[in-house]
Amino acid sequence: MEFAPLYPILYPILKRTFPNCIWSGSSERSAIALTFDDGPHPQHTPQLLQVLDRYQIKASFFWLGACVNAAPTIAREVYERGHWIGLHGYRHISFPSLKTDALKESLEKTQTAIFQACQLEPKHIRDVRPPNGLFTPQTLKLLHQWQYRPIMWSVVPEDWVSPGVEVVVRRVIQQVRNGSLIVLHDGYYGGEDVAQTTARLIPLLLQQGYEFVTIEELPSF
Repeated sequence: MEFAPLYPILYPILKRTFPNCIWSGSSERSAIALTFDDGPHPQHTPQLLQVLDRYQIKASFFWLGACVNAAPTIAREVYERGHWIGLHGYRHISFPSLKTDALKESLEKTQTAIFQACQLEPKHIRDVRPPNGLFTPQTLKLLHQWQYRPIMWSVVPEDWVSPGVEVVVRRVIQQVRNGSLIVLHDGYYGGEDVAQTTARLIPLLLQQGYEFVTIEELPSF
């Protein structure tokens, strides 16, 4: 069963219920953010970087610590190109299923992996996206207590089930608005199409007058 049709319905409800997360940018500006979860991946991520370079687009990557440790050279390449880096946990495990100490360790291990690969200090990696988009009020309380910033989404085309490039592109184009925060994946699930999908999406969105920004820039637009 695909849940893609439900996300546009859930998004405004969740945004109102949990306002202490970043769900999108301002609806007054045509800035949008492309974000990629579950990487870095040794094949999918370099292919994606070529597309982003071609259009001179800066994106935001939410990394799994285990994947950073498995592909540190790719991680450093992403960072050195000026893309924004956030946390997705050490492994792809839903945060509510982790006990407090395990959740804290997962985030800190990921920060350490990124520091070792990129020399990016942990204090500069404070954005966190929960795997599967799952969280509880307690999860958010802990993230804020530890001075992390929860980053969510407004456009989720469910590319991780590999419905096909054209399906993903169509879903994004139908849902995108000013301030949209778009979630795609460059990991093991969905990543095989991410470069092709992104290459199709960027010119279409540019033609519609959208400007691409990173997560760090999005709230200010």
